[in-house]
Amino acid sequence: MFVHFGIKDALDILLVGLLLYNIYKMMKDSGTINIFAGVMAFIGVWIVVTRILDMRLLGAIMDKLVSVGVLILVILFQDEIRRFLVELGSHKRWRFFFRLFLPGKEKNTDQQSYIMPLVYACMNMSKTKTGALIVIQKDMALTAYEQTGDIINADVNSRLIENIFFKNSPLHDGAMIIADNRIVAAACILPVSHNNDIPKSLGLRHRSALGITQESDATAVIVSEETGNISAARNGKLHLRLSGKDLEHFLSETAE
Repeated sequence: MFVHFGIKDALDILLVGLLLYNIYKMMKDSGTINIFAGVMAFIGVWIVVTRILDMRLLGAIMDKLVSVGVLILVILFQDEIRRFLVELGSHKRWRFFFRLFLPGKEKNTDQQSYIMPLVYACMNMSKTKTGALIVIQKDMALTAYEQTGDIINADVNSRLIENIFFKNSPLHDGAMIIADNRIVAAACILPVSHNNDIPKSLGLRHRSALGITQESDATAVIVSEETGNISAARNGKLHLRLSGKDLEHFLSETAE
């Protein structure tokens, strides 16, 4: 018996494959892939115990665990689940599908024009060991955090960034938020990460950078006041000791 596949069937298979690949990438980027693998492994063991081996006592215990499993997962992995949902809600994650069905929309290069002024400012502040914390908004709005600081609403300029984080400036404490290619606010208060894996040598700026990237899809850049090292955070992960070229590449990748 032969099964005939038409162009429509092949297109359906391709779209399903791309959808599954995007979901896999989102889980990997948001750090939830290990949770998903663990859940799949538990379901596999549960099926073997209850359906194949017919182990009634162990099966009954696992049945109880499955019945409350969703609630347990939400409680234990709420940060990871929130990051996955943020990734899932990001329309840029589905850009390929929009381009596939709505071709002709060209990329707006102006959206990345903030990168070089930001890189130059961080390199200069690194030389003078001027501490800085800069957050770049993506798809998830950071309005609640902007309101904790002072509204700037100015074009991204390397000298302006350096002046804001100058040690005697009243705005140097807290974070700067960049959104839509503009400096929106400065001296903002960010959530602090309580991740115990953060090295003890890293201070509050690094913990705040991790905190905001755990709560949103934003990118954070840190200049250490103690060492002058440049670091960046994305999806709750720190990238330490970046050069100017590394930072430019990192920001270009995350801006896409």
